[in-house]
Amino acid sequence: MNAVKRSVKILIAEDDEDDFLLASKALQEVRLVNEMYRVKDGEELMDYLMSKGNYQNREMYPLPNLILLDLNLPRKDGREALKEIKAHPELQKIPVIVLTTSKSEEDVVKSYGLGVNSFIRKPVTFQGLVDIMKTLKHYWLDIVTLPPQE
Repeated sequence: MNAVKRSVKILIAEDDEDDFLLASKALQEVRLVNEMYRVKDGEELMDYLMSKGNYQNREMYPLPNLILLDLNLPRKDGREALKEIKAHPELQKIPVIVLTTSKSEEDVVKSYGLGVNSFIRKPVTFQGLVDIMKTLKHYWLDIVTLPPQE
């Protein structure tokens, strides 16, 4: 494990308030002390990443080191946002983890085809979510070296 911990910025794209609160609580439970930001739909996600609209201040809305993406977002769904992220030269290096209720095998295949780094189905229990966040924390923050962000 790294002796020096750096701040990791996580952007959560989740429209459901309860799912967001559960994910936040699970992240706190596993002591994932990092900067966390949230957007509620795919248009907002792309505005945030492209520093447009309400998200023009990069100091307040920094590029994330990791994106947790729900596929079923309003306005622009997560599949379309994922396609745009992975097609953009400056954004494509950001790891994207799909965290969704979708049980569609087509979504799994399509997401990996679009460049998603991991596809995880949301568990039905809070403890299941805590276990997933613990694993994500260990893999993405303790083992993997993430690309730096400005």
